[in-house]
Amino acid sequence: MTTRVVVLGAGFGGLELTTLVSEACGDDVSVVLIDQSSHFVFGFSKLDVMFGKASADHVRHPYSAIVKDGVQFVSATITAIDPTSRHVETTAGSFDADILVVALGAEFDISATPGLSDIGHEFYTVDGAFALQEVLANFNGGRVVIGVTSTPFKCPPAPSETALLMDEFLKERGLREFSEITLVMPFGLPIPPSPEASQAILEAFAERGINWLPERVVKALNVQTQMVELSNDQELPFDLFLGVPVHRVPSVVAESGMTVDGWIPVDPLTLETAYPDVYAVGDVTSVGTPKAGVFSEGQGVVVAERIIASVQGRAVTSEYGGRGICYLEFGSHEVAKVDVVFRTGERPVGDLVGPTPELMNDKVQFGSERIQRWFGRQWRPTV
Repeated sequence: MTTRVVVLGAGFGGLELTTLVSEACGDDVSVVLIDQSSHFVFGFSKLDVMFGKASADHVRHPYSAIVKDGVQFVSATITAIDPTSRHVETTAGSFDADILVVALGAEFDISATPGLSDIGHEFYTVDGAFALQEVLANFNGGRVVIGVTSTPFKCPPAPSETALLMDEFLKERGLREFSEITLVMPFGLPIPPSPEASQAILEAFAERGINWLPERVVKALNVQTQMVELSNDQELPFDLFLGVPVHRVPSVVAESGMTVDGWIPVDPLTLETAYPDVYAVGDVTSVGTPKAGVFSEGQGVVVAERIIASVQGRAVTSEYGGRGICYLEFGSHEVAKVDVVFRTGERPVGDLVGPTPELMNDKVQFGSERIQRWFGRQWRPTV
């Protein structure tokens, strides 16, 4: 009998999982992959478009291009999830699963930060980042504040990367000497699991004159005074504010009853939820790794291997190791690679390679290989 697998969310985890299951099982498994978006966009591509290094059209990868044995992509909004019966309601109809995988990521609550939508900009949604390309093209310099509004948030290195790329952007336009860049972060270090990477970033900030304000978050943007209000009651004047909005579990997941303290709890080794034959991967979980695509991908690999073993009648032994590699742009065509491991009950550890110009090729290969695997076409991140 054909096993019905329904995967909710076509990000890193959903795409890698469905690719592996298709390769191993083909038409012996019926996989339905559901996402409300029509295109996939890498997180780093949002910054490429924002800073004018790539066009929006170039970095969008249409889900309609997915052609894999046993996999059906459905473009729809998920309206209800019943994890007990593994029944899913969507705007394109209902689906029943033998195995259900929830990989819906986190949603952004821009309204949770007063003033953000009025006098600020967020760069974490695709639309927000893409809209900033024109905003930055028309920016004539001044006080730039990059701020995080809450924890947890996706890709913890991204705000630091944005500050470094902003420095490069302003220098290229002859505006840096008339400008000031400030980064507001909730952590004591830019990348807490890797002191080595954090030290390299802090040294880069010092060399470039980027202000670093740790252990605080942005509470609000005051429309009347044009000031950023911080959690320690400090206020900062700004001409351009780039914010990381509040992250929340998608409302349809919250309404399903699967969450505890705002996120889906899972077994950190198997990604199993409290419901039989229901897994959750990536940002939607409280697994203990950062909310980033590479960790979701790694979790998707484990779930895929467990599904494949189950379908093929083998013992299910795959476990998640908590490792992830991310690339951090320092500007001036230099990239660093951060390799971190999060194991349950252990202190996270992370190593740094670079920054060097040569690692830019590694980052390009990282993106190109995944688009080839997931969408079956040639692509380079920038043109």
